[in-house]
Amino acid sequence: MNSPKIVRIDLHKINLDFITPFKIALGEARRGEGIAVRIFTDIGITGLGEGSPYWFIAGETQAISFEASKAIATLLLGKNPLEIESRLNEIDAFIVHNSTTKSAFDIALYDILAKHAGLPLYALLGGQNREIITDFTIGIDTPQKMAQKALEYVSEGACSLKVKLGTNHDDDVRRIQAIREAVGMELSIQLDANQGWDTVTAISTLQDLAKYKINFCEEPVAHWNNKALKRVHELSPIPIMADESIFDHHDALRLAEMGACDYFNIKLAKSGGIHTGLKINAIGEAAGIPCMVGGMFETRVGISAGAHLIAARSNIIFADLDTVHHYAEDPVIGGAVFDGCKVSIPETPGHGADFDPLFLNKMEKITIE
Repeated sequence: MNSPKIVRIDLHKINLDFITPFKIALGEARRGEGIAVRIFTDIGITGLGEGSPYWFIAGETQAISFEASKAIATLLLGKNPLEIESRLNEIDAFIVHNSTTKSAFDIALYDILAKHAGLPLYALLGGQNREIITDFTIGIDTPQKMAQKALEYVSEGACSLKVKLGTNHDDDVRRIQAIREAVGMELSIQLDANQGWDTVTAISTLQDLAKYKINFCEEPVAHWNNKALKRVHELSPIPIMADESIFDHHDALRLAEMGACDYFNIKLAKSGGIHTGLKINAIGEAAGIPCMVGGMFETRVGISAGAHLIAARSNIIFADLDTVHHYAEDPVIGGAVFDGCKVSIPETPGHGADFDPLFLNKMEKITIE
C-alpha cells in the first residue's frame, strides 16, 4: 500500500474580537489574532490545526506566524503526514523557536493520524473520555471590578477561578480579598502572576495570600530566573506552577531536577503542540509533578486539541481552557462543548472541531501546493 502524501496546505489568518480587553502583568490584548493550518492528503483526509501567537509569551505575532507557516508548508508538501515524529523533526531542523506556528502543524498532523485510525484523538493517544473541569479567568482590573467579574462567572457555572495578578503586593492582596468577600471561601481559586513580581514581592505576597485558600500560583517571577522560582517555591505556603519558564521537555527536565515547582503548565501554542506536550507530561509524571493544560487565546479548535490531551493522560489534573469565553463570537463547528465549568469532547475521529466555512471565507488565506 502506498503511503499517503500531503498535496496541499491552506493557511488562514484568524481574527476575533474580545468582548472586553484582557489585561495581565505582561500587557493587554484586545482581540485574538491566530492562524489556521489545514493539511490535505491524497487519500481524502484533511487535518486542521490552530496556532495562537501571544507576543507577550511566545514572541510571535500573527504576521510572523503566517509567514513562517508558508515556508513550513512548502517543506511538508509530498511527504507522509502519518510520520509525525519525522515531520516535526524536519520542522524543528528548518526553523528554530516559533513554537506557536509549529503547534498549528502538529495539531493538524495529529488530526489526520486520528482520522486515519478512525479514532477520537484522546483514544489514539491511549486515553479515556473523562470529565474535564476548566477554570474561568479574571484579568487584572480594580479589586471591585474583579470581584464583580467573579460573581458573573459563578452565575455562569464557574467551579474554579483563575485570577491574574502581578502588579504589586498591596493591590494584589486587595484583589483577592475582594474576590473572596464576593464569592466566599469554598470556590476554588488559583493565581497567575505572569512573571510580574520580583522574588521578595512574590514571597511576601504569597505568604499574605495563603489565608485565602489558594490552590496554586503560576509563574510568580521572571521566566528566565529559575533560581528565583526555586526560592519562591521553597518559601511560599502556596504551591507553585511553572508556565512561561517551561516551553519544552528540556525546560521540564531542568525544573524537575532543580525542584523549582510543584506543577507544570502545558500549553500547545507554547510547547509546539501535542508531541512535545506529551514529553513534558512524561517528565512531570516521572518526577511526581502533576500538570495542567492551558491556552493562549485559541478558539475551540485549539482548545479541543488541548482537551483531548487532558483526556489522554491522567497526570494532567488541571484544565485552563476558558479562552473561548473571552470572544464576542464562536466561529467553530463541533469540537469541545462547554457546560458551565464542564468540558466534554466528541467521539468523532480526530479532535472533532472545524471552522465555519462562512467565517473562514472572510479571513485572509493562502494555499501552498
